[in-house]
Amino acid sequence: MEENNLFPVFFKVSRLQVLVVGGGNIGHEKVSAILSNCHDANITVVATWFLPELVELAKSAPNVTLMQKPFSCGDMLGKDLAIAATNDKDLNCCIWEKAKGSRVLINVADTPELCDFYLGSVVQKGNLKIAISTNGKSPTIAKRLKEVLQEALPGSLNEVLDKLQTIRERLKGDFSEKVKQLNQITEVLVKKD
Repeated sequence: MEENNLFPVFFKVSRLQVLVVGGGNIGHEKVSAILSNCHDANITVVATWFLPELVELAKSAPNVTLMQKPFSCGDMLGKDLAIAATNDKDLNCCIWEKAKGSRVLINVADTPELCDFYLGSVVQKGNLKIAISTNGKSPTIAKRLKEVLQEALPGSLNEVLDKLQTIRERLKGDFSEKVKQLNQITEVLVKKD
């Protein structure tokens, strides 16, 4: 059986420079996904044309820059993450090659074998954020699981997190002792009656 060997990581996107190449539906979807997680994300979108919805989205986001031009190697300079979001497979492969040569992590839309990372389906309740991955096999299943979790998780979860943070700050002892105490405190959350 094949394993999912992806390592889940949460980036502080406001500290990174992100390049999205493509101004159509795919580009709009990727920019929207990033901004829904971090409104202050630094995103440069390069495309020869832009969907009107993407233009409107960029106007509402302080750090999104639209550059109406063809992709060039120089667009990769200073970038930390890149997303190839065009309908042109040859162009997407070219973007992938430039990203690899620049040591920039790359996601090529709908081409899992060329992706260093995926944009998972995300469930958020206040400060709790859960990302779901199907290893690139079925974004539809990830979307359905997101809907189930969104409905199942209580709205009061953020209050619980705030209280646990207060408790955590007041605990005494070294790291392992604090973890032990927090495990005892939170055990009630997973106990079955």
